Amino acid sequence: MAVLVRSRRVIETTPLPRSAILVVNAKSRKGRKLFRRAVEGLRAHGIEIISAHAVRKPRLLAPTIRDAVASGAPMVIVGGGDGSLSSSVDFFVGRNCVFALLPLGTANSFARTMGIPLDLDGAMAVIAGGQRRRIDLGMIDDDYFANCAAIGLSPLIGETVPHGLKAWAGRVGYLSWALLMLARFKPFKLTVGEGDTAETIDALEVRIANGGFHGGTELVDAASVDSGEIIVQAVVGKARSYLGWSWLTSLLRLPARHHTTREFHGRALRIATDPPLAISIDGEVLAKTPVMARVAEGAIEVAAPQPV
Repeated sequence: MAVLVRSRRVIETTPLPRSAILVVNAKSRKGRKLFRRAVEGLRAHGIEIISAHAVRKPRLLAPTIRDAVASGAPMVIVGGGDGSLSSSVDFFVGRNCVFALLPLGTANSFARTMGIPLDLDGAMAVIAGGQRRRIDLGMIDDDYFANCAAIGLSPLIGETVPHGLKAWAGRVGYLSWALLMLARFKPFKLTVGEGDTAETIDALEVRIANGGFHGGTELVDAASVDSGEIIVQAVVGKARSYLGWSWLTSLLRLPARHHTTREFHGRALRIATDPPLAISIDGEVLAKTPVMARVAEGAIEVAAPQPV
């Protein structure tokens, strides 16, 4: 068993399991179309599929994944978007079960953070020939999440975007709706910390990051899934146009992007807003401020690409 040092944590390159249960969100943008191809492709890669589930009713997805992990399967493969993945990770905490993913969503931010190819064949190749990697999870109060939570425009979009638009137009449709919602958006006061160390600033958006990507774009450069810390990144200011500028500079990877944000780092950070605002967690609106954001260090094992 080879051992390497990466970031601040020792990673044992233990081989991945050769058998798994496959659960695909068949309501995701690509899930229904690619389910059969995923079953056949994984078997062709030498993965024994213990059972395969194409879940078309969103309310049944979490229970299906929970039961798959509880069955004792050495690996459970989840196919879907970031919301599907975020609703899955809780079940892997404290379990000897590897979490593997097939990125079938719109933004696929967690897959981008992990360096997993976004095409089905590439993702299956990682599951067949990658390595186990123990990673951190973020937490909003008692809810685990994989990649990034957000306050501001993102929850407003998540609460209002027509499902048909997202399914039909993908990221283009999502970004178009975002521009429309920007006209309804208002800046807010953000307070990070407690007591004498608390700091209040004017904010346009907040990213609570375990990984660097949000909305399919790399926004929080310093975030890492094995850093042992949570990062709260705020787009500062009051003018809505400044939020657009922050996103544009991030999309283009311009140095100016660093001048549009303020970051707070720690293992646990209390977050409050005035007024209280909704929080989207990996794309799903699931909480409301005030909350405690934490890192759960080394919480789960995932199927990850081999180091380059």
